[in-house]
Parts: sequence; C-alpha cells; structure tokens
Amino acid sequence: MTATSAPARSGFRRHRGLSRHAGHDDVPHARRRLRLPFSPWHLVLIPATVLLLFPFVWLLVTSLETPSEALRFPPLLDPHVIRFANYSDALASAPFVRFFINSAIVAVLTVLSNLVLCSLAGYAFARFRFLGRTALFAVLMATLMVPFQVTMIPQFIITKWLGVHVLAAAGIDHLGALILPNAATAFGIFFLRQFFKTLPLEYEESARVDGANRLTVLIRIVLPLATPALATLAALTFIDSWNNFLWPLIAITSTNQMTLPLGLATFQGAHQTEWTLLMAGNVMSLVPMLLVFFLAQRYFIRSVAATGLAGT
Repeated sequence: MTATSAPARSGFRRHRGLSRHAGHDDVPHARRRLRLPFSPWHLVLIPATVLLLFPFVWLLVTSLETPSEALRFPPLLDPHVIRFANYSDALASAPFVRFFINSAIVAVLTVLSNLVLCSLAGYAFARFRFLGRTALFAVLMATLMVPFQVTMIPQFIITKWLGVHVLAAAGIDHLGALILPNAATAFGIFFLRQFFKTLPLEYEESARVDGANRLTVLIRIVLPLATPALATLAALTFIDSWNNFLWPLIAITSTNQMTLPLGLATFQGAHQTEWTLLMAGNVMSLVPMLLVFFLAQRYFIRSVAATGLAGT
C-alpha cells in the first residue's frame, strides 16, 4: 500500500458516508408515519361526546330561560335573562320534596333488596349443585327477553291481590307496590352469578375447613371480594328505579305517593306545558343519578371485566 492510496480510500469512504446521509435526508415526508399527540379514536369520540352532551346543555339552558325564550325554535342557547327563580317556582308549584322523598325511599329499598336477594340466588346458582339447576337458570334468563308490556297486567293483578289479602302497604297506590315487584331481578342474579364463578374456590374451601357454614362464607369471604360487582349492580338498580315511569303510572294514583317521574308529568297539561319549570325539575332530579354514577364508575370496568359477560 502506497502513501497515496490510503488517503484515496479514506476519501472514498467519506464520500460513501456522505451519499448515504444525503439519501436518508431525501426520504419523502409522506412515507414517515404521522404521529398525533392523541389517540385517533378521539377524532370519533369528541364529536360523539358533543352530540350526547347537547341535550343536557339544552335542558340546563332551558331551565334558566323565560317561558317565551323556551318556546323559540331553533333553541336559544344564550338566554338574555338568566332566571334562577324557575327552580324555586318548580318547588312551589308541586310537592317536589315529597316526590323526591318517595323516589329516594323506593330506590334505596329496591337497591338493598336486590343486593341481598340477588346475592343469595346468584351464589346458589354459582356454587350449589341441585336438581334442575340448569333448567331453572335457563327459565330465569328467558324472562329477560319478555318485555314489561307483556307482564304489566298480571303484575298489576298480583300486586292488587297482595294488597287486599296479605299486606295493604304492598298493594296498589302504596310505595310497596313499586318496591316488591323489583325486589330481585333476573339480570342481578345473572350478573352476580357470573362474578361469583370467577372467584377462586380456595378461599371458600379454607373457610369451610375452619367450620364456617355457607352463609358465613358468603358474608365474610365472597361478598367482600365482590365489591365491584355489588357496586355496579347497586348503581344500575338505583338509576333504573329512579327513572321508572310506566309501572308507577299504573300502580300509583294519589299525589302523595307519586315519585319524581310522575311528579314531573304534572307540569304537562292537556293544553299547555310549563317547559321552564319542567326542565328545572328535571335538572334537580338528575343530581342524585349523577352522584351515584360518578361514585360507582370506577367499579364498572372492573366488574364487567371480571364477570366475563363476553364469554357467556
């Protein structure tokens, strides 16, 4: 190797390195992957969220408008006068506090009865082996496909008979008529049964070896582990009971026994509807449901993921 050939090779290598670097810079920007600062799903979720929130915004704005502004179409979303007196007028126009108390009593007692009865039934279907268990569970699940409009007349007749012959407080035109038919639901039994089946048997077997009976195992071992499922079922039952309108419309006739959905219907007449008072009442009735939802939302995904609804 001569002294002149070494610089030539080193120059050739530098030339090749420069050409590679130059080629890298010439890659078109279109071939490079575009990275967004957020998930692409946000492009779909944000417009969908706006569409879903619009009725609630309209509800809130209408509750603060004057009666003339509430009747304008398209809806006026920037009222000239904000009228907070609509809320006090709604409270004064009807026994709203009584409606609220009735709804709270029905919803709370319905939730408690569902948690107790559905837990017992769901645990029995998940752990006990008895004759006809599969057939009974299949019949129970089949009731989920029957609409309420098919069963409301037999339910009314049974409730009326119970009020006349068994207990007056469970009869028609009493709050018990709203609680007793919904004291346990097929969905609640199915939901808790699926969750109980995901729990390991080792904990229960250890407690059984120590002398605990089945009820003690359920209360001391199973139910604390099933807190996400119980919270989810409680929230769903509360919201369903709080919003129930058709069955209270059939079973309740007196004003002092009405729940909030029935009470809000009193703002609607045959010839005129007080829209501002109706919307103010709806806003106030939404507050408990929103509180329940935000308190229980962290349990929703945990319970559904552990329950395995997709595989059943």
